[in-house]
Amino acid sequence: MSAGLDESAVMRAWSFTVAVCLGLAGALSSDRALAEDAGEAEFRACIASLAERARGEGISERTLADTLARARFRQRIIDADRRQPEFTDSFSRYLGLRVTEAQVERGRALADTHAALLSRVSREHGVPGQVLLALWAVETSFGRFFGDLPTFDALATLACDTRRSTFFAGELMAALQLVERGHVAPEDMLGSWAGAMGHVQFMPSVYLRHAIDGDGDGRADLWNSVPDAMASAANFLAALGWQPGWRWGREVSLPAEFDYALAGRDRGRPLAEWQRLGVRTAGGGPLPVADTRASLLVPAGHRGPAFLVYDNFNVLMRWNRSEFFALTVGILADRIAGGPPLVTSPPPDALRLSRAQVTALQRALNAAGFDAGTADGIFGPATRGALRDFQHARGEVADGFPDATLLEALGVEVTP
Repeated sequence: MSAGLDESAVMRAWSFTVAVCLGLAGALSSDRALAEDAGEAEFRACIASLAERARGEGISERTLADTLARARFRQRIIDADRRQPEFTDSFSRYLGLRVTEAQVERGRALADTHAALLSRVSREHGVPGQVLLALWAVETSFGRFFGDLPTFDALATLACDTRRSTFFAGELMAALQLVERGHVAPEDMLGSWAGAMGHVQFMPSVYLRHAIDGDGDGRADLWNSVPDAMASAANFLAALGWQPGWRWGREVSLPAEFDYALAGRDRGRPLAEWQRLGVRTAGGGPLPVADTRASLLVPAGHRGPAFLVYDNFNVLMRWNRSEFFALTVGILADRIAGGPPLVTSPPPDALRLSRAQVTALQRALNAAGFDAGTADGIFGPATRGALRDFQHARGEVADGFPDATLLEALGVEVTP
């Protein structure tokens, strides 16, 4: 024991410290409880407002009691919304998790199992069976993972969040109509964090407008009927503008010293012009002769594969507004149909940028005089263009894809 302090004095000091710590802990606990109570009150006020809107759209009190009245706020849904893989994964990782040899073999086996169904659906809607199988695989791994979140919890949570409240409030109204019209019972509505449901992950508004009966039992059940799911997916793609007889796109090879400023979905040009620019098939042969336009995509930069994509690729983008998603569906569809792997694989060491890193990158580019637009953490065309201009100014390959050296030059922290 220290000189000058008796045991009783030490005990009094220790007791005072414990009391202060307990008091602080109690205060913090009380603050958390108050915050949670305030959050719950705010959520319930939002639910009341949504219920009033639903009444105006013809939703009965019974349906509201079975759905909105039981909806719960779930923080994990907000967390999932902020870290969507389409925005945070590299193309290599995104593709590699979804186009595996096991998935290809499973898709080919299911093509045989459902050959008659897929043939009929393709005749009726003009969508190839391998595309439907690829969508099924990417959405739920052929029905293995539907999601386990109550749909009304997901939609109510996102409708009461500020980021995309208008969109999800509309989807919530569509989900209420599904119940009101007797299409599905609320307790059966389990799905993804975003409210997507069934084998092919239809949002409620899509379910309402495009789900159809594929097995002849008089109802569209996207959870328990593969025929309903495949027919509904084909019906939706046809409504989105799928062009029968056309590919989604193809892998291509680019000449040395290619100008990557020509890449991008908004920079389409006739196929014959791409041929004149030196673009060839992945095997080095000439492009097909066809009176159509195509856009060039390089989802992993100049070290990765390049693709020419056609109108049907844009249809896949209307299903899910992610180039990674649409490319993955197209690549997997080709593999299921018997096609070979990509000639050029995406580099496995590509950076995975968090939204915070993208925001920092956008701010740094803007500060350096390269207009990346609003610093919103989304790596879109404006950011890609600004980065391309920055690379060009440094005498580098201007493909719009950052590496560690470039991030360091802009003062953006590089994480493993």
